[in-house]
Amino acid sequence: MHVKTCRDCGETKAATEFWKRKASPDGLSLYCKKCFGLRNSTSYRGKQAALGKKTRPYRRHSDVPDGMKYCPRCQETKPVSEFGGNRSQPSGLAAYCRPCHNRVMSDNKQRLHGGQRNYLLKLRYGITAAQADDMRARQGRVCLICLDGSAVHVDHDHETGLVRGILCFSCNGALGQFDDDVHRMIEAADYLEKRTWYVRALQLELGTDRISGAVLRGWRAEQGVGSGRPGFDGGGRPLGREARRHYRLRRRYGLGAADVDALAAIQRGFCAVCSERPAENVDHCHRTGTVRGLLCGGCNTGMGQFRDDPAVLRRAAEYLCGSLVREVPAEDGGTRLSFTVPDVDPASVPPGGWGPYRRADAERRRAERDRQGVRESWIAVPAGVG
Repeated sequence: MHVKTCRDCGETKAATEFWKRKASPDGLSLYCKKCFGLRNSTSYRGKQAALGKKTRPYRRHSDVPDGMKYCPRCQETKPVSEFGGNRSQPSGLAAYCRPCHNRVMSDNKQRLHGGQRNYLLKLRYGITAAQADDMRARQGRVCLICLDGSAVHVDHDHETGLVRGILCFSCNGALGQFDDDVHRMIEAADYLEKRTWYVRALQLELGTDRISGAVLRGWRAEQGVGSGRPGFDGGGRPLGREARRHYRLRRRYGLGAADVDALAAIQRGFCAVCSERPAENVDHCHRTGTVRGLLCGGCNTGMGQFRDDPAVLRRAAEYLCGSLVREVPAEDGGTRLSFTVPDVDPASVPPGGWGPYRRADAERRRAERDRQGVRESWIAVPAGVG
């Protein structure tokens, strides 16, 4: 192997330890790579010091062992597992170790955006923290839909990206469960008040709109349902895995597996609210324990997050339509928000004082719904049901 002696350190090293240099007879530099780096470092730092600039101590990149990486911020050599990923870098690793990276990102967000909250609000919704706080103050710091929860979550239209208001956690999540579908929310409100096609279907099939194990067993006997089905014996009693499902349903809802299957047959397997998705969840009243029907996951969860309250569901529908929140003249000559009937200035309501206004608004919506009468859809049962 070709070797050469370095003029600076005087050590004889392999040719691979020297840079290439065409001017040299052997085609190699006069100094080894290590000494060459020290010379360049001394020259560079001398020039920077003459300009009054401070530089970090010199460090050779090749001194880092395999499987390790140097972090220039904490100036420590750490395992590559301590570094996050960065596909823009040749190594595929971030420049700083994870603790240093987090500190750098936090400092940058504070310096450029005024903090983490301001950064996320501008990134996700295009508003600042000051604008969000102003919106909360204008609506009395209460959720625009339920008039009960604290307004902490920014709600926006997923199609246009425009901010619609500040809601509580439950109402914001419920809008997502209903896919921002106004029709489904109105149907859910009518379903809770027994005004939909589903009530008519139950009356046609069961002779009553009250669901119970006895009524469903009578329907199964009349229809001859329950004999010879997989998981059941000839008498309709559950076996094996179906037995576990049966006792779980009996414990939670008072209905057996065969009863739930009979109810699903009456609904033709579709949700009692939206009539589009499979009916996978047993819906019941948490106050009385009475089973109301079978729903899809979105309608069942969304109604629960809206507190099973028809008035809240109708407020949510108006909110999505843009008719719930209005700008009205204020006493000081400007404008303020109005989103209740009877109207009240949100800024005048003390914390925890929304109860009377919430009840009055719900009563007004019930009275308005009663004045409208029973819709035609109460009679019109969807095709294939009933």
